[in-house]
Amino acid sequence: MKKSLFLTLATLALSTMALAQAPKIGKVEVFPLDQIKPGMKATAWTVFEGSEVEPVPIEIIGLWKNAWGPKQDIILAKMFGKALRTGVAGGMSGSPVYIDGKLVGAVSLRISVFSPDAICGITPIDLMLEINQFDSSKPPDAKTPQSVAGNRQIQVPENVLSGALMQPIETPLTFSGFHENTLRNFGPAMQQMGLRPVMGGAAGANYETKPAKDWKSSLMPGQPIVGVLVSGDMNVSGLGTVTYNDGEKVLGFGHPFFNMGPVDMPMAKGDILTVLSSTFQPNKVGNATEIVGALRQDRHSGIQGLLGEQADTIPVTLKVRNLSASGSATTEKDFRFNVFVNQKWTPFLMTMTMFNSISGLNEFSDETTYRLSGKVELDGFPSLNLASMATISDSPLPPAIALANWWGDKFNRLYMNSLVHPKLKGVSATIDLIPERRAATIESAWIDKTEVDPGDEVSLRVFVQPYRGERLSRELKIKIPTGLSKGEHRIVLVDGDTLNRAPMIASISNRFLELGQAVSAINQERNNNQLFAVITSMKPTVYLDDKTLTSLPSSVMNVMQAGRAPTRPMLTMLESYTEAATIPFDYVVSGNYSLRFSVR
Repeated sequence: MKKSLFLTLATLALSTMALAQAPKIGKVEVFPLDQIKPGMKATAWTVFEGSEVEPVPIEIIGLWKNAWGPKQDIILAKMFGKALRTGVAGGMSGSPVYIDGKLVGAVSLRISVFSPDAICGITPIDLMLEINQFDSSKPPDAKTPQSVAGNRQIQVPENVLSGALMQPIETPLTFSGFHENTLRNFGPAMQQMGLRPVMGGAAGANYETKPAKDWKSSLMPGQPIVGVLVSGDMNVSGLGTVTYNDGEKVLGFGHPFFNMGPVDMPMAKGDILTVLSSTFQPNKVGNATEIVGALRQDRHSGIQGLLGEQADTIPVTLKVRNLSASGSATTEKDFRFNVFVNQKWTPFLMTMTMFNSISGLNEFSDETTYRLSGKVELDGFPSLNLASMATISDSPLPPAIALANWWGDKFNRLYMNSLVHPKLKGVSATIDLIPERRAATIESAWIDKTEVDPGDEVSLRVFVQPYRGERLSRELKIKIPTGLSKGEHRIVLVDGDTLNRAPMIASISNRFLELGQAVSAINQERNNNQLFAVITSMKPTVYLDDKTLTSLPSSVMNVMQAGRAPTRPMLTMLESYTEAATIPFDYVVSGNYSLRFSVR
């Protein structure tokens, strides 16, 4: 008897769902929130595989008053059908819910981990439609690599669900073209932001950033909606579901993506591969496919995008070459991708994609040295010309991470302090993987004479000891400056990182550094595969923005300091130096050595 009753109810449910019509593009009637009653039957629409939406039966549990804040209610409901197997999965965020053909809202919350029931929270569509009224204001609690706020967990009243926790459904960040060790290194930061990194397949490298031809008929309610952070040979995208599409504006998620307020991010269609069932972390696994518009708002109650619009992105080209012991390239790989433009996210994405490009391709284990030369083209400013090497050192960071951090720091400095955000026209770099540890230390040096006259030329020999092999020697000639004062002086043979330290501190300390000054400061940095000979004297040096002012009188320094605001500090050192010579090495050079001489 019980079995027969169950079969009857199941058949009735299936026949009811079969009569339901999938939602269409266009304006819809809204179900009034004040008419929501416990026990009401509703239908959610979402995709479990491919791009075809499927109905999911829902039963309303009740209205959770003021859950999101004053006069911001959440509807509690239980999902049935396939959702009983998959749970309320990541990627279902935004799945539209209808009662009698009227739009109620979007599935957006779920019971915290290990609940056997597919209980969800529904953001009312009225709250999502309010996104249309938002301006360019930025929420203070945005999820960025610099500020990881994590998920907001909310205590449900005991008379609704005893002791349960509801939380926004984590947005699965789908990665394709990425190595497992990249996610292992960068995943924890994303998890702290409430983002769930998952591996996805590749629907094909999509280098196109313009909307596809069928954008007008794309993103039907219930279908996947994707915010694209990286596209091309590497792909990073945030997956959710379309709640509403009036033919121009699209709403989705029902909760924040990053909660960044106004954004300019590529918006794409998606294809669901499968839904990973789990009582701990159920997630949809899928791919971004074609770009169809741009996300313009990322707010507390959802995201909003505009169909047919194009978001700005940064085209990046990386060439990675494995070199033989003789220096010839044995293998070569080219990577092309586009990066989301954002003050706080772009540096993080540049760091992660650089690390991913050079990790997993290294056939020379941990003895490899990485040699990079790159160019960043800017609109209206000189290009950045970047060069560096990384190998095993006393630092606890592996060289691949050290090089990726160095690369990402340059973009962070462009975006961090400038009054005008940069517009990057293109980024390119070549990274050579050398099958040995190319590290060398400055060991000693000698000078042919220790008493000189201003304008004299002196000969030096410097000795550098590589990590392996015989020491290297280089000869150079240095002209003593004609204005150098009488008395004791030094010629210091020093590495580039040491010389960069003071100017870098000065430029980073200025919160209001102009973009042109930031570009100039980065371009003035010395390479770490060169040795520098500098002549020092006991006169103060001032590092100011992107400028190095040597041998300044105390009176001038006092006037300069008095006229500067505390937010624009200048750095003062007791010594001044004149750069006299540069010696290139194909090694990461470290250390210093001093030679004393006197001017008659």
